[in-house]
Amino acid sequence: MTSRTHDLFAFASLVTVAAYYPPASLNLITAAACLVGNIIGSLIPDMDQATNRLWDLLPGGDYLGKFFKKLFLSHRTLSHSFIGFFLLYHLLSWLLPKLLNSNFINVSLVISAVMIGLVSHLLLDAFTEEGLPLFFPLTWKIGFPPLKEWRIKTGKWFEKFIVFPVIVIYLFLFFINNKGVIISILKLSKF
Repeated sequence: MTSRTHDLFAFASLVTVAAYYPPASLNLITAAACLVGNIIGSLIPDMDQATNRLWDLLPGGDYLGKFFKKLFLSHRTLSHSFIGFFLLYHLLSWLLPKLLNSNFINVSLVISAVMIGLVSHLLLDAFTEEGLPLFFPLTWKIGFPPLKEWRIKTGKWFEKFIVFPVIVIYLFLFFINNKGVIISILKLSKF
């Protein structure tokens, strides 16, 4: 999937989880950090590509992208696996409390938002031709549907004209059907 589709699906996933499991408290800074973290989480699995949009956001990102591409050897290896998920979660759990001021930002909500973005990325990639190496370093890849020929080709017409619009429609309908919960969450953060 393209980064645009991953970003939108990550946001839809974050909104859905927040509506079903609303936070007890939320401030504006935490809400903003969660939104940014969610989008970054949706891009993290593709950090093994030098062309990842995540590298464009960082100073020296071109060099970092090339380094990470060599580190991972190829696309969809460690960063698209259970091991990668586990390692990233523990890295974020260790790093974010040191980077973010917990007096102003609910770090556990930010970690959750990043992980929701990551899971949404993996879920979408399971529907692509390449599938997912969830059990990396084993080379067996999981994809839905099981027949590779029926899966989505990244950046092609089905993603652009079916998948992306369906996510937009889902978000629109979800907001309409859950506006009370969403408004109460927004009131917590005092937008």
